[in-house]
Amino acid sequence: MLSGKKVGIIGVGKLGEAIALGLMKNGALGASDIFGSAKRDGSLERIRSKVGIEALASNKDLVTKSDIVILAVKPQNVANVCADIRTALKPTQLIISVAASVTTSYIERHLQADVPVIRAMPNTPSLINAGMTAICGGKFATKEHLALAKEIFESVGLVVELDESLFDGVTALSASGPAYIYVVIESLAEAGVKLGIPRDISTLLAAQTMLGSAKLVLETKQHPALLKDSVTTPAGCTIDGLLELEDGRLRVTLIKAVVKAAERASQLVSGGCE
Repeated sequence: MLSGKKVGIIGVGKLGEAIALGLMKNGALGASDIFGSAKRDGSLERIRSKVGIEALASNKDLVTKSDIVILAVKPQNVANVCADIRTALKPTQLIISVAASVTTSYIERHLQADVPVIRAMPNTPSLINAGMTAICGGKFATKEHLALAKEIFESVGLVVELDESLFDGVTALSASGPAYIYVVIESLAEAGVKLGIPRDISTLLAAQTMLGSAKLVLETKQHPALLKDSVTTPAGCTIDGLLELEDGRLRVTLIKAVVKAAERASQLVSGGCE
């Protein structure tokens, strides 16, 4: 569906780079089909040299050249960007926002036009084409618009469609989740160091174990508890380790971390988002 479309990315930071490079790497679009904007001269040069796409200082100019406009800016900057581009937008274009906690209705209200809006919440593993993105559509978005958004984010990982009411949870779980996983990997690696394993090897053991375990969940589609039980032999060493995790309330702590992050996600944009 993306064939023949022009995609403009407002605010080409790391995520914007990942999206642009993913689209080109997978052959969905060519470099001439993607545009990026940034405020600083240094950022414009980075977009041209590192990403290999046309860089524009004007968001309005980017909008006039694009069929699909991706808002890859900080949540607190969305309102100003919408005010900047709304006179250049047409109902035939599509807006996709990756700004955390910013709702489709908030964007629609600030655009003051019947432009279709898709909200997307990707995460940082998108940088290596291993991302997880949730999408939802606004008031004027159709199934075709959602299909376009899905194709874009499938270029950097997996995509699910969810009701927008669940997006604070998505932000807390899959968008913030990598930070929690890094703490687990770091802790496992430190344990290896404590037991005499060299730090680089210990980190490799921990990270690859995490990667392999995650792939096993995805590919077998078995409940994690069943996979856990398959590792836990009677009177073995694994059950002793699991008992320590339960005693340390790791399970409850992780649940509370996600819930707390979700509460914060609902407060990110000043003035509130519905």
